[in-house]
Amino acid sequence: MGERIGLFPLETVLYPGLVLPLHVFEPRYRALVADLVAPPEGVPRRFGVVAIRDGSEVGPGAARSLYSVGCTAELRSVTAHPDGRFDIVTNGAHRFRVIRIQDPGPASAGGYLQAEIDQLADVVDQESLALDPVVRADFAAYQEALAQATGGPGATDPSTLPTSPVILSYLVSAALVATLPDKQRLLEAPGTGDRLHLAHRLLRVETRLITATGTLPGVDLLHPATSPN
Repeated sequence: MGERIGLFPLETVLYPGLVLPLHVFEPRYRALVADLVAPPEGVPRRFGVVAIRDGSEVGPGAARSLYSVGCTAELRSVTAHPDGRFDIVTNGAHRFRVIRIQDPGPASAGGYLQAEIDQLADVVDQESLALDPVVRADFAAYQEALAQATGGPGATDPSTLPTSPVILSYLVSAALVATLPDKQRLLEAPGTGDRLHLAHRLLRVETRLITATGTLPGVDLLHPATSPN
């Protein structure tokens, strides 16, 4: 039997290592945060972030369908407001696959989604080691193309990039301007080599488009705003 965890559906994809701030105001997610901070120090404070396949974060049509692979978020800081809202900061930790979702009950009563999950491992194989320098070069070219289109800074100093192919694969996935389905495909990649291979393809395509048009793609996820949940 897998681990049981509270779920927080969002219109974005969370990756391991990524910082995710959230403004929490809906009753169900206020209840989730309250349950996370209630146990004593030392008890893990984490929940699962899953991207919404169909629907929205709030309202009557919220989260009609979810993707089956998400990322756990570890609670790093909590600011409670007098009216019951929270501002929280989390870090992405581990990928997981949803096995089954439990009926949460009425959202108005503070019922939030819970799921049984299995964590997914990240393995460094020969393909990931071979693709590591290729993706580093692709990422530098991509950043230079973005800089030309926006007037922003150029490529990141290679010496500051993570040495681990696993961490590099998530950094590039998070920084890439792409549609939500493509971002999800990067998260769901079975292994690090698969993720780097997909990142390589996406980086090459997006770099060519930016260079040819001199403009950013239509979906700008480089600087995601704080989610209003």
